[in-house]
Amino acid sequence: MTQEHDNQSPASARAEIARQKMLSAALDVFGRYGFDGASTRQLTDTAGVNLQAIPYYFGSKEGLYIATAEYLMMRINTHVGDMRARVGAHLLALDAGGKPLAEAEARRFLTEILQTMVTLFVSKESESWARFLIREQMEPTEAFARVYQGLMRPMIEMSRRLIGAILHEDPASEHVRLRTFTLLGSILVFRVAHAAVLAQMEWDGVGPEQVETVRRLAAELVDTIGPLNGGAA
Repeated sequence: MTQEHDNQSPASARAEIARQKMLSAALDVFGRYGFDGASTRQLTDTAGVNLQAIPYYFGSKEGLYIATAEYLMMRINTHVGDMRARVGAHLLALDAGGKPLAEAEARRFLTEILQTMVTLFVSKESESWARFLIREQMEPTEAFARVYQGLMRPMIEMSRRLIGAILHEDPASEHVRLRTFTLLGSILVFRVAHAAVLAQMEWDGVGPEQVETVRRLAAELVDTIGPLNGGAA
């Protein structure tokens, strides 16, 4: 625990526990049933708190939904934040020094990003995250805008920068944007098509062995990136 948490009064600590329980439950319930399909009773019952917890901590159901999106970003950032900051700082240092990003270095960073995605999104923990995010992709709300700006856009644009360096193309080009989505999608499919993956791979489930297999695939996918002879791939 941090010193800040140690210094909390018992009432403040209980309030924070209740708030975190609400957010964890909301991520699962909203992911399963959507904003309209999730009732306030269902949300509070799942969290094990009373109905007044929603207006007390979040103002409204809408406030809880937005807070849930921010909670999701926080959860994901605990896994990718350090890597994102480290790679981003290196790219900024190169820019400040007027130095190019070497292809080998770009491949190494891109492999690390993809392998981190594998560990994160193939895990059991990410099931509720995926449901929430997929609903927001299909019918975007203010929650999607926040997740996109705060998490998805920076990671996509960082990946574009790395792929552009590997292909020796402008990261802002349509081709590099398409290659980026194709590459990221090849990892996310293991979550969004989870049942089909298990059936086709004849896996009973996804454990450490399967995660390591997909991590090796991620490195292989990065190794294969490159322009075709005579033009862009």
